[in-house]
Amino acid sequence: MPRSARSILRGALLLASVSGMVATALPAAAKAPFRDLNHNGKRDAYENPALALDKRVEDLMRRMTLEEKVALMLHGSLQAEGGRGIGMGKAYDKASAQELLARGVNSFITRIGPDPRTFAQENNAIQKLAEATRLGIPATISTDPRNHFAVTAGASSETGGFSQWPETLGMAAIGDEALVERFGKLVAAEYRAVGIQMALSPQADLYTEPRWPRGVATFGADPATVSRLAGAYVRGFQGSAGGLVKSGVATIVKHWVGYGAEPEGFDGHNYYGRTAKLDNESFAQHVAAFDGSLAAKSAGVMPTYVIAEGVTIDGKPVPQVGAGFSKPMIEGLLRGTKKFGGIVISDWAITNTCPEQCMAPTAEKPQGFAIAMPWGVEKLAEEDRYAMGANAGIDQFGGVDDPAPLLAAVKAGKVSASRVNEAARRVLRLKFDLGLFDNPYVDADAAARIVGSKATQAEADTAQRAAQVLLENKNGLLPLSVGKKVWLSGVSADAAKAAGLVVVDAPEQADVAIVRVATPHETLHPNHFFGSRQHEGRLDFRADDDATKTVNAAAAKVPTIVAVDLDRPAVLTLLKDKASALYGLFGASDAVFLDLVTGKAKSKGKLPFELPSSAKAVEEQHPGRPDDSADPLYKRGDGIVLP
Repeated sequence: MPRSARSILRGALLLASVSGMVATALPAAAKAPFRDLNHNGKRDAYENPALALDKRVEDLMRRMTLEEKVALMLHGSLQAEGGRGIGMGKAYDKASAQELLARGVNSFITRIGPDPRTFAQENNAIQKLAEATRLGIPATISTDPRNHFAVTAGASSETGGFSQWPETLGMAAIGDEALVERFGKLVAAEYRAVGIQMALSPQADLYTEPRWPRGVATFGADPATVSRLAGAYVRGFQGSAGGLVKSGVATIVKHWVGYGAEPEGFDGHNYYGRTAKLDNESFAQHVAAFDGSLAAKSAGVMPTYVIAEGVTIDGKPVPQVGAGFSKPMIEGLLRGTKKFGGIVISDWAITNTCPEQCMAPTAEKPQGFAIAMPWGVEKLAEEDRYAMGANAGIDQFGGVDDPAPLLAAVKAGKVSASRVNEAARRVLRLKFDLGLFDNPYVDADAAARIVGSKATQAEADTAQRAAQVLLENKNGLLPLSVGKKVWLSGVSADAAKAAGLVVVDAPEQADVAIVRVATPHETLHPNHFFGSRQHEGRLDFRADDDATKTVNAAAAKVPTIVAVDLDRPAVLTLLKDKASALYGLFGASDAVFLDLVTGKAKSKGKLPFELPSSAKAVEEQHPGRPDDSADPLYKRGDGIVLP
């Protein structure tokens, strides 16, 4: 039988066996005396864990074809069964995964969200498919954050049984490096338990434009705080202060650099949000926010989508292209000035073509999945976008899985073989550092015990309680005593009853009203894929808002506790005088919030950014400068801690 036919037959048999393997714990291959990854019946150097890592990498590099090395430079997406959108579902499409692996692509983001046991089994199935390829190179599986409350397609994933912690902004509100590092260690254990080895986080972006929808996943507006806490995050996930350990999770700190400075807060996933407005002074602050994560030797860095306007590096204006195409940003500032030696992974889909449906979608022809972010290089051919990114310093292109355009650029002499080898070595080295060549499989029973365990969730709940910010407590209203009659809006009646409160049907029947509301937002770009999902536009509560009317009606009858979920810095001017107590929340269940209201726990948070006093102040502030609105209603660092 010809070799090609044998390969096809082996692939078919392997794919047919995946469903059976999903029902088992550890595959037999993981228990073998050694992993014969290239199926030649002998232990080669790259298969030998006793050898030095560099020797293993070089042995494998010698065995690889140019095509296989080029394919290492892609970080694709694992599709879900049934073809749901961008990979969300409960199980992988194994045939699709096998096709990608056959092309040589073996780094993937996962967006499925099954229970932990199934998740582990699904990732084991991918590793089994990877083991059957020509060289048996294991898959690296990455994820966006999964352990917080805010979920936005393409930026974060549903928890799927993982422990639920306050938002990253909530961690900033606490400000405790030890807590952030502990969070990293516990969440890394959850990731590794299900077979995820890479975190596409933390966001070390400086949150300077208050309308920006991605700020909820940052550590706020102060460069020193962001640097300090992002460094702790990296240490926790990777397992040490000196870089990644074998049992850790590789972090990809993002988005290098200036992402949080977009005028009007419009986000760089969208054509209309492709620029950031900075100057050299503000740019230096955005760069400084990355210092802690770089000092902790984050395994990787992800450049931002956006084009930085108003910035010079070494006295020269930066090219007006996204950072993934900017040699001064990557090879100059990141690798040269900052001495970064890890892997550089582009943000997703920067080499895709953005047609009219992507740039200017309409109600009749919405963007859908015509997703591309090639900002500043829209007119280049796809092959040339790959060449420009690779030559700027990108080691791996995110969100793409066809090696052909990059391979064409290499064969045309637009990207050198040495550049390909440099990138391939970094990708392989990270796989070896993570121990994947020795055993990429996980124990599904252990995953069920580890992920979202009661002990871990108890620590997460403690962090949730600490992360919230009390802004007002007039006349000592808080804490409420057990048995108080409460009228509720936006708060679970069952949670209130469990907290010992008596729920009534109308404000006039209550001792106190409790109202929980969201920060105002608008859907300004409903035809764009991301614009339709992101919170854009105004931040101010207005007189005709339902939330404002609810607070006013309740406050006219009884003292009213108001809690605002601050995914962005809301303008609370109309609520402040009506609220007898006022909370800013950064990721809290109703049960946790009511523990604070009733004094069972104490919030310890301080605002991680200022809260502006008016819409006009928001509009007039500079998008690149932190906390610079005129006459803020509350300043960064404000917060009451009850005795």
